[in-house]
Amino acid sequence: MPRTHTSDRPDPHVRPPALQRWGRVSAQRSRLVVWAGVALAVLGLVLAAGTMNRLVLSRFETPGSESVTTRAFLEKEFDAGTPSVLLMVTAKEGTVDGDAVASEGRALERELAGQDGVAEVFSYWSRGNSPAMRGNDGRQALVIARMAGTVTEARTRLADISPAFTRDGARITVQVGGGDEIFRQAAEQSRKDFLRAEMIVFPLVLLLLFAIYRRFSAAFLTLGMGLFSVITTLALMRGVTYLTDVSTFAANLALVMGIGLGVDYSLFVINRFREELRAGRTVPDAVEQSVAHAGRTVAFSGLTVVLSLAALLLFPFPFLRSFAYAGVATVLTSVFAALVILPAALARLGRKVLRKNDSTRPEQGWWHHTALRMMRRPLLYGIPALVVLLGLASPTLGLTFGVPGAQVLPRDVSSRVVQQQILDNFAAEEMSAIKVLRTGLAGTDANRSSIDATAAELSRIAGIHQVDALTGSYAKGQRIAEPGESARRFANERDTWYSVVATHRTVAQDIDRAHAEIRSVAAQGAEPGAVKIGGYPAELSEFRAELVDRLPLVFGLILVTTFLVLFLMTGSVLLPAKAMLLNTLSMGVMFGVLVWIFQEGNLADLFGFTPSGSIEPSIPILMFCVAFGLSMDYEVFMLSRIKEEYDLTGDNAGAVAAGLERSGPLITSAAVILAASFATYASSEIVFLKMLGIGMVVVILVDATLIRAVLVPVSMRLAGRANWWAPAPLRAFHDRFGISESAPAARPAAPGGRRPRHGRGRRPRRPLLIHRGRQTHAGNRIVGADAGGLRRRPPLPVDPARP
Repeated sequence: MPRTHTSDRPDPHVRPPALQRWGRVSAQRSRLVVWAGVALAVLGLVLAAGTMNRLVLSRFETPGSESVTTRAFLEKEFDAGTPSVLLMVTAKEGTVDGDAVASEGRALERELAGQDGVAEVFSYWSRGNSPAMRGNDGRQALVIARMAGTVTEARTRLADISPAFTRDGARITVQVGGGDEIFRQAAEQSRKDFLRAEMIVFPLVLLLLFAIYRRFSAAFLTLGMGLFSVITTLALMRGVTYLTDVSTFAANLALVMGIGLGVDYSLFVINRFREELRAGRTVPDAVEQSVAHAGRTVAFSGLTVVLSLAALLLFPFPFLRSFAYAGVATVLTSVFAALVILPAALARLGRKVLRKNDSTRPEQGWWHHTALRMMRRPLLYGIPALVVLLGLASPTLGLTFGVPGAQVLPRDVSSRVVQQQILDNFAAEEMSAIKVLRTGLAGTDANRSSIDATAAELSRIAGIHQVDALTGSYAKGQRIAEPGESARRFANERDTWYSVVATHRTVAQDIDRAHAEIRSVAAQGAEPGAVKIGGYPAELSEFRAELVDRLPLVFGLILVTTFLVLFLMTGSVLLPAKAMLLNTLSMGVMFGVLVWIFQEGNLADLFGFTPSGSIEPSIPILMFCVAFGLSMDYEVFMLSRIKEEYDLTGDNAGAVAAGLERSGPLITSAAVILAASFATYASSEIVFLKMLGIGMVVVILVDATLIRAVLVPVSMRLAGRANWWAPAPLRAFHDRFGISESAPAARPAAPGGRRPRHGRGRRPRRPLLIHRGRQTHAGNRIVGADAGGLRRRPPLPVDPARP
């Protein structure tokens, strides 16, 4: 026997939810809230104006690691840290060993040493004509420097030094390169890309919004929410900079995510507002119901994105943590704009957000019919879609993590040109020397025999080009140069160290093996822990290892927390598990595309970059956290509508079709806008940003098409009523703490006008709006009720799962 319908009229004995109360207040005090939002935006603009100047640069290093502590020890005890800048000196005639060229080279070294912010300088000529610092053809040699201060101070000073030392003289040409110069120029280019993206993304998004709304008022309002998010996010980031370092690259993420999420959340609220207006509600009631229903989903959708991005805080790297700060701030400001400012603005605009002749909306559009078509033949459509996605994801099996280099820059950028010349004309790179610290062994004449034997043995290791020590320079087990004045840098009354210069191939492809063998050789006869390894290759290696080691923890935390949010939304165990699986599949597609394009080099000419044969790991990890959060964002919106329909009817297939009809167009529109925002970086000159743009566009579009349009209805059809199953203890937990876009129904009062008791300290269980199977005599499905009477929809098609 069918159960009775429960009205959604307010019960004087039940206090409305907080969001519903806020919706009422925002409609009643709309002018005040709107002007408060304008004041916040103006204040945010003032604060955001100084944010870019407070953002900092960072190196790929792990704070507190062995390589970082070794670098600090060498700087303090030996005045020999890790260099980061070089001058490439090229002789126009003869070789760098000629008297005239050598004289100019030494003069250049002295001039560079006299610059503010330069802590250490040495050159081919002051290092006793070291073979590692001389080009194979004899026409090029290096002057190498270490900058003082923080990385931001060093690269800021380089902005003046680099143009001053880029020269074309009568005898020599001078070009500036090195790691700090490469990433200084990358940061400079990213700022330009940020400004260019701003000029592209705002008009582009406005046009897309007009195509969706057909109303400029609604389009400008939605874009305004995105702009509010960007401005206030940058203002919040400025506050964070007083507490910790925030990378300059985080501003790029704040721009695209601020526009994307600010617009996405506003789209969902405005769409619900228009639905309520079309259903016959007054403007204040429509605002109240929109905040109560869509607002709850927006809040928990934002929570899923926050949880994914906050997982980046588990990495001990300022670079990745910066994206967590920017991402979390973006979500919070986007949710604030959509739930606080937007409802008040909608109350002011009223019916102006509706299209002309927008009083009705077809119940069974393209998404509805597509969902039913997929569910009638789930295997026919599901298997090919799954094959396509697995094929796109298959290159992920060949994913190789590598280290960043000059390839992040365009081919014609000066530091990239210098780095390519080093790779082509030098047997090894002195800048990437491995520094082996031997504590407890004094760098004195008394230990020369032991130091000589260790240095010779180190030079025999495969892939090692040259070893420099207190006792001279070595190659292939033989001393190739006697110790000169430069050998004094290894002398100390307590300790000594070795400079081990590896070949290019070893640094790029086999550095972990080289480190292990170097440690084994240097530790012979030493106390445990007496050998420490530093240098730029070691810093990169430890950075990569720490990233990989923390991946299971980060990914596991993201999966668990998002599973919990989806369970609270649906009350189902199977639906969150399927969402995890489908989202993981879309992540696989994203990584597969990254490997196929950026690692293997396909379409490299089209996108204008040079493949390196590997992928630097921090950017894909960032992309995973962002993309997974955004995918779950859409999952929450979609499942909330499907569950709302299922709670009304108990019809699995009908709920999927109706839920997709109501959420599908909106999700697709939001995905297109978000993809367009990220796509502005696909044309970036920086490979990192290009990867971010292309990868995010691919995953967003795949997620909004093949995943949502095909695999979601197919999986829902195959699971049937099992979609909504949960064990009894979890069901009880959901009844008490679960969330839904459907507002809680009124409960009858107890005799005497008192509310019924539910047990000491316990909340009442949330009843369904309409119990399953309730229909009118005319066959029309009841979908809601208010003070103005019942709203009805035509009956849904028969569930194809039923006989």
